[in-house]
Amino acid sequence: MKPFKFSAPKSPVLTLSPELRDFSSAKNWLADFLINAFPRGVAMFLGGFTLLNLLGEVRLPGFDANLWWIDMRAFPQTLANGFLFLSAAGLIAYAVRSPRSLWRRILTLGCVAVLIIVSLVETVVFYRLLLQKAIHAGIPVPLSLVIGAALGLILASLVPGSRFRNESNHFLPTVAVCFACVLAFPLGQIFCFGKTDYRRPADVAVVLGARVYSDGRPSDALADRVRTACGLYRDGLARKLLFSGGPGEGAIHETESMKRLALKLGVKESDILCDVTGLNTQATVRNTEAMFARLHASRVLVVSHFYHLPRIKLAYQRAGWDVYTVPAKESYLLRQMPYNIAREVAALWVYYLRPLA
Repeated sequence: MKPFKFSAPKSPVLTLSPELRDFSSAKNWLADFLINAFPRGVAMFLGGFTLLNLLGEVRLPGFDANLWWIDMRAFPQTLANGFLFLSAAGLIAYAVRSPRSLWRRILTLGCVAVLIIVSLVETVVFYRLLLQKAIHAGIPVPLSLVIGAALGLILASLVPGSRFRNESNHFLPTVAVCFACVLAFPLGQIFCFGKTDYRRPADVAVVLGARVYSDGRPSDALADRVRTACGLYRDGLARKLLFSGGPGEGAIHETESMKRLALKLGVKESDILCDVTGLNTQATVRNTEAMFARLHASRVLVVSHFYHLPRIKLAYQRAGWDVYTVPAKESYLLRQMPYNIAREVAALWVYYLRPLA
């Protein structure tokens, strides 16, 4: 008789189903994207935008718009510009290739850490003003908080212990994220800055025109702007109202239609001024700037729809005026709002880059 041999059962080989393998691959891709491609793309955009502002300022004084994303006005200008140049170079270098050397890692970490601190200070100031009711925010999230969170991802990918992967696979995703930032950055300005109401006592409130129908009636958008400005006037925040616009669809000019509505709402005719050649935002800025001198105006409010306000702020800032913006109180959501917002994304970049053309 053959002796009995005991053999242990073989361990079953675990295999993942195609669905689980796909899920695992997608999870790994997402983690890799958030750790590598996304922070690199953000760094490429912020570094490139910062560098463009600094170089543009050398060619054209007043071009620098770094204030859009980081407020360094608390520091001497030479020191702030030097730091921003160093930060821009570090961010662009990081986007191209992760710092292997200790000195590059420390330098990039230090610059990003300082930028995060400045962003957090801006965020604290925003919420302090909000609590004091010095400003009113339609969306209570400042852009500085979003910027700080994005910088935090960059910082997390730079801390010791982070794994460096095959960076050749990250070039196209990094460029895609950078391009997405080009579109998202104006949207952040539109929704975070544009929807914040900075009303305060001022010498004059400028109201930008919009469509007027052939029978002389103002469009809903224009009526909302005029009613908001008249509210500022009644509350004693604006001593004068300055209406700026172009021809209407019929014989009634935009400014005439605005004036008629303002008179019905109780504004004195002597407190109404009109700029009849405000055919576009740039023309309004140019024309009203000359009128401010005659009014001896030192503080100016500007009223328009929220999506329009970042571009207005930029145009006045380039002209040397730090105006305070007030978004029009909308009676209802305009049907063409998505188109208007999409148009403003492109228009904001056009206005920003135009001086370099």
